[in-house]
Amino acid sequence: MASDSKLLQTLQQNPFVLAPMAGITDHAFRSFMREMGSSVVVTELVSATGIEYQSKKTLDLMSYDEGQRPIGIQLFGEEPEIVARAARFSQEKGADFVDLNFGCPVPKVVKKGGGSAILRDLDALRTMVSTVKKAIDIPLTIKIRTGWDSESRNADEVCRIAADEGVTWVAIHGRTRAQAYEGQADWDYIAQVKAKAPLPVLGNGDILTPDQAVRRMRETGVDGVLIGRGALKNPYIFRDALSLWRGEQRLELDRNFGRLYQSLAEKIQAQCSEQISQIQLRKFAAWFATGYPGAAAFRKAIFQSGSISETMEKSLDFFGAISLSAQEDTSSERFLMGGHG
Repeated sequence: MASDSKLLQTLQQNPFVLAPMAGITDHAFRSFMREMGSSVVVTELVSATGIEYQSKKTLDLMSYDEGQRPIGIQLFGEEPEIVARAARFSQEKGADFVDLNFGCPVPKVVKKGGGSAILRDLDALRTMVSTVKKAIDIPLTIKIRTGWDSESRNADEVCRIAADEGVTWVAIHGRTRAQAYEGQADWDYIAQVKAKAPLPVLGNGDILTPDQAVRRMRETGVDGVLIGRGALKNPYIFRDALSLWRGEQRLELDRNFGRLYQSLAEKIQAQCSEQISQIQLRKFAAWFATGYPGAAAFRKAIFQSGSISETMEKSLDFFGAISLSAQEDTSSERFLMGGHG
């Protein structure tokens, strides 16, 4: 289990963090991304109520292996005592830290008072953070949005509360809850909050290339950046960003998407049922193919495949034929949006 200092030391060594994304950053993908150079990793969104009732589906979301450390369990919930018990349970399961989700904009979470709903009531937010912090000995982090809407952006106030309550860092997604995933992440606002924040701040939103990741670090002064969709399009993004950040010459890696996909497929099939494996393999193949010639026809073909072996065959054929230099900018493609970590 990590202490505050150990967790922050990891961030200083590598500030490029895999953003938690529901339905994406599962056990297999986190292991894969750690091998690909991501820093700290965090689970998908985990329901504190699900832990309370020992739901197998919920508990499965918390699984990890030693290669993922430092590993955080991301929790959401409405009742401070229930979330606190879930945090304690996470600690007992060996998590290095707990991350509270105050950023999820999805209606089914928000309408119950979870996710970004708490940004409308900072007294409730303080109570939640304080209650959870007292229940655990491992570090506590939080992930927020800039505010509920454009008229009530309050990330600066949240950071002050978090610092008062002993939170290790605050990760800020540069959109309001009202924006969901529309528009552009406001990194100017993140920079303003960071300049005044009494604790470390991580930025999140619209980082799709290594250059963007490093530029956001330098321009805003944040202590780290979370990368989500960018890793789905380019699994090498963490290695490249870290090389750029360190001022090293770009490593000329043998970039073989077919081999990468094969490695991810093995991890997925080791962790998931055949049905879930087929779903995940199709999704990741589609994301990896983004921006390459023939990607649209390839996506259609794999989503019509009838078996894992057929999906693998079509995917490896496609990745074996592409040139990495041919990838186009597809940052506006709608299928790459979402993932409500």
